[in-house]
Amino acid sequence: MASTETTAPAARAADDLKGVEAGLDALDTVQVQRTPLGQVLREKVLPPVLGVLLVLAVWQIVYSAHVTPSYKLPSPLDVWHSLTDLWYAGTLFSIIWTSVWRGISGFLAAVVIGTPIGLVVARVKFVRAAVGPVLSGLQSLPSVAWVPAAVIWLGINDQAMYAVILLGAVPSIANGLISGIDQVPPLFLRAGRTLGATGLRGARHILLPAALPGYLSGLKQGWAFSWRSLMAAELIASSPDLGIGLGRYLENQRDASDMSGVLLGIILILVVGVAIDLLVFTPVERYVLRSRGLLQTTR
Repeated sequence: MASTETTAPAARAADDLKGVEAGLDALDTVQVQRTPLGQVLREKVLPPVLGVLLVLAVWQIVYSAHVTPSYKLPSPLDVWHSLTDLWYAGTLFSIIWTSVWRGISGFLAAVVIGTPIGLVVARVKFVRAAVGPVLSGLQSLPSVAWVPAAVIWLGINDQAMYAVILLGAVPSIANGLISGIDQVPPLFLRAGRTLGATGLRGARHILLPAALPGYLSGLKQGWAFSWRSLMAAELIASSPDLGIGLGRYLENQRDASDMSGVLLGIILILVVGVAIDLLVFTPVERYVLRSRGLLQTTR
């Protein structure tokens, strides 16, 4: 009788183990299917194209109906002519690249500064109590408010531009990492300490990988703040040493009362911001989610 009672739990455990193994085998045999090109075009490309065409159609209808004077709302064709003028003048890519280079380099500097700040604030209670509210306050402060101070402190130069970018992006990146670390299960940290992953090794091998989804959200928001901060700085600060970026181009067209150029500047700023998000952050985010089983694996 005793032998039967002792072998029953062992048999159930063996059955559970076989069930787990069968489930893992089933996961291993899942075939990764390539998404058909037609489905990709239909689900990913067609909707935004239709959205853009709808906006252009409404814009043209409003222009043709003379709802407002043409000097206030030019036609899409007028804006296209402004774009081709920049193209033939050979200044289109230089204007875009001036702003893109500043934005990307300032954002990378913000990542280097904001990441250790986020780690320290998330893990040291005293620092969090002292610095956490300051980071939240800085994140809610409009970046344009820093432009006059940066100009007075540093002058009208690239250093002022980068200072505004850092002040706008660092709090977002740090807060994103803090939020991601707060969502790391305590079991991960205990397991890491058991394996000897403490201090910087624990941050590298445990905290940052586990907090990656929240950290990535902070990086995306940090880029948005970087781009907006840069545009605000370029709109306000003007100097021959700065060259002409998208923000300065937009302000120059406003000074010339060229509404076609103003709308073109707005569209270019929007396109660059969306392009960076789609080409950089969206693929990285999909990879992270897919590697963690949170996104359907298709190719």
